[in-house]
Amino acid sequence: MADLILTLEVRERTGKGGAREARRNDMVPGVLYGGGKDPVAISLKKNEVIKALNSGTFLAHMIEVDHKGEKQSVIAQDVQFHPVTDMPEHVDLYRVDKKQIISVEVPVHFVGEEKSPGLKRGGTLNVVRHEVELNVPAGKIPEFLTADVSKLMIGDNVKISDIELPDGAEPTITDRDFTIATIAGRAPVEEETDEEETVETEVINQNDDTVEDENDGEEE
Repeated sequence: MADLILTLEVRERTGKGGAREARRNDMVPGVLYGGGKDPVAISLKKNEVIKALNSGTFLAHMIEVDHKGEKQSVIAQDVQFHPVTDMPEHVDLYRVDKKQIISVEVPVHFVGEEKSPGLKRGGTLNVVRHEVELNVPAGKIPEFLTADVSKLMIGDNVKISDIELPDGAEPTITDRDFTIATIAGRAPVEEETDEEETVETEVINQNDDTVEDENDGEEE
């Protein structure tokens, strides 16, 4: 996302009226705030916002906005969507410095599943955390973290210490080496209970008695 630049315009009209006017002009209204400056009502080109959203890394990743040649590093904190069309309706942008430490949730991607001895033997990858919250410089936010499970046996797990983090990044949880995923074994097949066997035996005995009664009747 570092090479993505969104064209930003400052909105003169604020409130619902200004937002509706921006949408009629194929713009997405929003607010630019943070960085020790006053909030500013803005508009972004709708096609650029859609392109950024389709990249899959728009939220919680640093991008740049360009206002009349002046560029500003920002992070998209929130996007509101239309309930019917699912088109972006409003965007909140937060000013950041590339060296500023911020807290973001980063998705975890798993690799090596086809090589895992545990998975080959019928184990299951049990994901405990699909995302990990990091304290990381805004300019070094990774698109994802990689968890390698290629050597894991049944009962093994991936800890946060097993994952390579960007320089200057650390998990927000620091008091323990928490688990990201485990390789779980297959659940044992349940055997028939004694109660089921008893019921089956009783049914068989009842059928035998019935046959004997019918035979007795024929002999008479």
